Amino acid sequence: MRFSPFPFSITDFSTIDPEIKKGETGFAEWRTLFRDEIRIRLVTYSPGYFADHWCSKGHIIFCLEGSMETELANGSKHLLTKGNIYTVGDNSDAHRSFSKDGCMIFIVD
Repeated sequence: MRFSPFPFSITDFSTIDPEIKKGETGFAEWRTLFRDEIRIRLVTYSPGYFADHWCSKGHIIFCLEGSMETELANGSKHLLTKGNIYTVGDNSDAHRSFSKDGCMIFIVD
């Protein structure tokens, strides 16, 4: 990842209107900020959220609250808990998320 020149700024995510994305079950609330080609999101998964798609996009994901399980296309499952991150590259491992009790994550992609 390479950052292009852009000025210093502080973002209050509460000032960004949320976008609601329905899952197979539950929903995700996205608050998204772009810095050129870099997408920065604060995402909250509702309890019982299960993604309605497989994703092949690369991410850096930091779990702020709660936990989520990520299933890879190969069938393996991985638990992300508060204070931990996961990383995956573009077109590396297709993945989808589930959160039993809900969670809040910070994503850069």
